[in-house]
Amino acid sequence: MPPSSNLRGALLALVAFAVFATHDVLIKYLGGSYSPFQIVFFSVLFGFPFVTVLLLRDQTEANLLPTHPWWSLARTLASVVTAFTVFYAFSVLPLAQTYAILFAAPLLITVLAIPLLGEKVGWRRGLAVLVGLAGVIVVLRPGETDLSLGHLAALVGAVSSALASVIVRKIGREERSVVLILYPMVANFVLMGAALPFVYQPMPLLDLGAQAVIAALALVGTACVIAAYKAASAITVAPMQYSQIIWATFFGFLLFDESLSWATIAGSAIIIASGLYIVLRESMGGQSANTPVLRTRSRAGMPSAPRVAVYVPDEKRGPDPE
Repeated sequence: MPPSSNLRGALLALVAFAVFATHDVLIKYLGGSYSPFQIVFFSVLFGFPFVTVLLLRDQTEANLLPTHPWWSLARTLASVVTAFTVFYAFSVLPLAQTYAILFAAPLLITVLAIPLLGEKVGWRRGLAVLVGLAGVIVVLRPGETDLSLGHLAALVGAVSSALASVIVRKIGREERSVVLILYPMVANFVLMGAALPFVYQPMPLLDLGAQAVIAALALVGTACVIAAYKAASAITVAPMQYSQIIWATFFGFLLFDESLSWATIAGSAIIIASGLYIVLRESMGGQSANTPVLRTRSRAGMPSAPRVAVYVPDEKRGPDPE
């Protein structure tokens, strides 16, 4: 691709991940007053109109029955777990610390791709995964800091999002986009709605507006990411995801009086370096066709916007809805 095209793709990706960081700031703001069940529920509710417009463009004549029902069910459940745990983690943990833990998702994708996709991971990528996971331990500092439910939620969210992503790589070429989009949304709507009567707090118009903005930002960010991958190569776009740590530091300091600890800085550096190494390895010729980090988004659909390792659209299928 020409340099100008790669530059445009990189800039679009930077805009996309700035949008996602703003999306997460609103989640943290609402998390100070409302349960994650309530935030996820309304995020999905306001997301339906946006997604409906997108689905109207799908001209395929078929039903809503999944081609791979059990894999679709597993992916749907993983997406529900991801939405709740990540929303909760952003509500209670510093933004930069939450991102640092979630940045382990591409490393976990590489691990899960071995049994689920038949991916063969050489010793270099295997070592990079181990180093990256060691970076997560540096961020958490077990024994030196009191680990909370927020830390556990972020870890669970990273694992479940990685699982959802790998499943999409396994079945995504055979499942319709409408199935991949709607099933997790409906599941979140139903399950979070079932819990809503026990946790509901009345929301003023301003907070309801923030919920609508969350849904809109998820759509705008995803559109920018798709445009970025159409304009530039994956090796140019994928590393831009780590710019979110800069936004997290800025927003955390400005809006939530958060400061960066040395452990978060050091651990983030280790995790990012490991992730970038894997991205570089997968961009080289002769690697597996699965390329689970470059071609898989670790955050699936609304309400959980894609924050790391975004999917590279397949030219024959069009943009993946994950």
